[in-house]
Amino acid sequence: MGRTWTHPDVLTRGVREGWADPQTDPTRIDWPSRQRHAAIPFKVINGRPLNPTAPTGIRHGRGELGHWGEAQAADAMVTADHDGHRWLLMVERADRHGWALPGGHVDPGEQATAAAIRELREETGLRLPARTPTTAQRPRIVPDPRATDEAWMVTTLVRIGLGAVDRLPAVHGGDDAARAAWCIADTYQKLTRHLATQHRGQVFAAHRQMLADALAK
Repeated sequence: MGRTWTHPDVLTRGVREGWADPQTDPTRIDWPSRQRHAAIPFKVINGRPLNPTAPTGIRHGRGELGHWGEAQAADAMVTADHDGHRWLLMVERADRHGWALPGGHVDPGEQATAAAIRELREETGLRLPARTPTTAQRPRIVPDPRATDEAWMVTTLVRIGLGAVDRLPAVHGGDDAARAAWCIADTYQKLTRHLATQHRGQVFAAHRQMLADALAK
């Protein structure tokens, strides 16, 4: 049958702050509407959504996520060339899940690129120069450690290249980020080494494969 779990914060703080569905019974959700607006198709079985990448180890409930079914996010992959290296802007998550790309939920009616740039500004204070090139990749389901078989994250990676710079732009942690920092990322292996040696940290589990793929290009 599998495990059932929803973090208490989802039902209290999440509902109060608006990032969690107030409905506790998923069979009462308007699933045809959510399926029509989904970035990646998913099934609904007996009124309950099914994560396309299930099983996760938690069969029922929302884990640490607030949204039943698919939740859409956008992540900003900002790189710059400086001092002979490719640098990547990362944030340390305030929830202690590690270091991640700046990003967050896509608001209703918002485009992924706009959401990534908004979250970038909120989490790092970085405002992009006019006409900075951006490229949005195809949405993908990420192995978020907060997810379950009934609540999962789909993200769009938005690549933002600053090119060669004489000095890396100043950044600081804000909103959901405890801190922000530029990290050497010539390869994924160098990124993980930089985080371990300079910040005693590691890459957020949901972003590991996505970053390994992106940094290999």
